[in-house]
Amino acid sequence: MLWVLNYFCGMHSTEFYQKAFLTYLHEYAEDKEPSTLYSPINYILGLGGKRLRPILTLMTTEIFDTDYQEGLNAALSIEVFHNFSLVHDDIMDDAPLRRGQQTVHEKWDVNTGILSGDAMLIMAYQLFENYDGVVFQSLAKLFSKTALEVCEGQQYDVDFETRNDVSTPEYLRMIEYKTAVLVGAAMQMGAIVAGASKSCQENIYDFGRNLGIAFQLQDDYLDVFGDPKSFGKQVGGDIIENKKTYLYLKAMEFSSGSDKIKLHDLFQGRPDNTDRKIDAVKNIFLDTGSADATKSAIKEYTNKAFSILNHLNISEEKKSVLKDFGEYLMKREA
Repeated sequence: MLWVLNYFCGMHSTEFYQKAFLTYLHEYAEDKEPSTLYSPINYILGLGGKRLRPILTLMTTEIFDTDYQEGLNAALSIEVFHNFSLVHDDIMDDAPLRRGQQTVHEKWDVNTGILSGDAMLIMAYQLFENYDGVVFQSLAKLFSKTALEVCEGQQYDVDFETRNDVSTPEYLRMIEYKTAVLVGAAMQMGAIVAGASKSCQENIYDFGRNLGIAFQLQDDYLDVFGDPKSFGKQVGGDIIENKKTYLYLKAMEFSSGSDKIKLHDLFQGRPDNTDRKIDAVKNIFLDTGSADATKSAIKEYTNKAFSILNHLNISEEKKSVLKDFGEYLMKREA
């Protein structure tokens, strides 16, 4: 359905944007010296992933009637920054794997991971130098704001690991900063490159931000209730890691007495039998209504995103493209 709408409103398919971006990325990831600095960068950039954010930048550039190629450097900046954050996050989490492969600090060492990550942040900024004047300034300003918010979101996430009083609004703020603002920025960058009006830039940012929150909430849900064959990682990983996700917070809110104590106790330490723990927590999430509440929140934020489309000065066909893309994301199983 999405590719048909793209065809009739003069846009390309998401697969086209992905291939065009990957071609540009491969040209960018050249071998340079010292190889001990740049090889880890090329490694993490080549590990794959959905490339959701750069696709959104290219799509939004064309939504506002500008050739997608004009948005390639902005899209690449977003992807380089995103992967920089993954390198440093993996160090903080002492994670051994990323997308099924060794993390940078495991394949090389922690110092290499820190320095290569730092270089990626600088490289992300450098890409804006391909734009002139007002566009350069607008992109850099948005990028600085977003990058700082992502760091704030990561710090909230770290802080929450040692807190037992995290509230639902606090959690939503954390995922907004850690995940959703980068989705919003990816879309606003496309609008900036296309020279869209300030109100259109702000509205497309809010569309992406709300969709990003829904996307992360769905990630939380799929981590527990997703199909192991299509999810791409261990189902129940958040439960094993004792992460206080939206599901957990809602279950604590809805339960009382012994059920609340049981859930709290299950999220202490690592059990010998992880499958038993996952099953027990799953049942609590279902019985308390936490699972349904999470699905409702996903729908709420998706609808918030869709309602913003009414304020965008673009054709109905292009609004349908954005809505179909959002619905496609929310129907994923992995």
